[in-house]
Order: sequence, then C-alpha cells, then structure tokens
Amino acid sequence: MLNSAVANAERNLHLKSDDLIVGSTFVDEGPTLKRIQPRAMGRAFRINKRTSHITVVVTQREGA
Repeated sequence: MLNSAVANAERNLHLKSDDLIVGSTFVDEGPTLKRIQPRAMGRAFRINKRTSHITVVVTQREGA
C-alpha cells in the first residue's frame, strides 16, 4: 500500500519519493459478502465475508 501511494504521488503530482512521509493511515469497513453454508435437516447457516478499505495518505516533508 505504501509503495503504491508513493508511486501515485511521484507519477501524478510529480513529487520526489525522498521528500514524502506518511501523513495518515486508516481502515474503513467495506462491503460484506453474504454466503450460505448448508447445515443439517435442510437448514442454512449464513457466512459473512467481511472486507475493508485501507487508505494511506502521503504528504511532502516540510522544508522540501
């Protein structure tokens, strides 16, 4: 994730990778995939496959 954020800053904003630092990181809840597992006597058991969104913000070092 960090390598991707640095590459995006270099390519899109034309910043040097040596001048970048991690500004903030956070993880948010993503969509939940709902699946069903068969159980005894014709019943069904729900399985929730949770996902997440990871965000890394890089900023330019002060004085650079």
